[in-house]
Amino acid sequence: MSAGTEQETEERAYVYMVRCAGGQLYTGWTNDPGARLHAHKTGRGAKATRAMGAERFAYLERCADRSAALRREAALKKLPKAKKEALCAGWEEKNLPRLSVASRADAKDILELYNWYVLHHTATFQVTPSTLEEYEDWVDNTLKVAPLLLARDADGRLLGYACAHRWHPREAYDWSVESTIYCAPDARGCGVGTLLYRALLELLAACGYWNVYALVADPNPASERIHAQLGFSCVGRTPHTAYKFGWLGLSTWWLALRTGNEKPAPVRMVTAEQTQAVLCKYGTTE
Repeated sequence: MSAGTEQETEERAYVYMVRCAGGQLYTGWTNDPGARLHAHKTGRGAKATRAMGAERFAYLERCADRSAALRREAALKKLPKAKKEALCAGWEEKNLPRLSVASRADAKDILELYNWYVLHHTATFQVTPSTLEEYEDWVDNTLKVAPLLLARDADGRLLGYACAHRWHPREAYDWSVESTIYCAPDARGCGVGTLLYRALLELLAACGYWNVYALVADPNPASERIHAQLGFSCVGRTPHTAYKFGWLGLSTWWLALRTGNEKPAPVRMVTAEQTQAVLCKYGTTE
């Protein structure tokens, strides 16, 4: 699974500042940063951002609850512009994604992020948390298919990861993979996922894969929008496929990395140098 619906069981609250087209800052609060940013960018967020044209998050801060977020929002709105800009500059520097390839030693951080989705979100249909032992083996097995990409902030906190798995174990499917991507809840809507996904797709093409598939909980317009922007097409929907926080359907998305009828060359792993070049193209590297 690569992304899920907005249904969650954990209450979260954030205060944020959105950078608008003319450089202005709009301050607000939300319990879903990704959905709120999309609303601002599509003219459904606030009158001010409709007029000024919202572009991206310039600042995002997790709060204890809705009341704390409202208090923090009020405090931020009272700050002079220079102090707001200083906050934004510090936040953007800290949260600039540092890209790397995962190793077995990263399993603990990956597991912590994934298990949050297991417990609180429908991005995965798994309902029982995985163990560290399982995920250490999972990292090793994933790296046999393609690079497992990580994005961390300046403090080393995991912002997200992206990888691919075999679409089917039979040999005839060797050139098809399923993509997987997860972002930390407060990194959604900040461009981390798109950056990781683009880097992953370029590396998959370099490996010699022909097809990438993504399984998306249905409905999920946010995930569908991202996949469409990256060139995926929806090739199927099945209703009432799984039950997690209610009945959910499943949509299958497909991206062709290559086309043609010739016999495909064997898939090969990219070199460390090739991987590093792609990571440098899409962001700062560790």
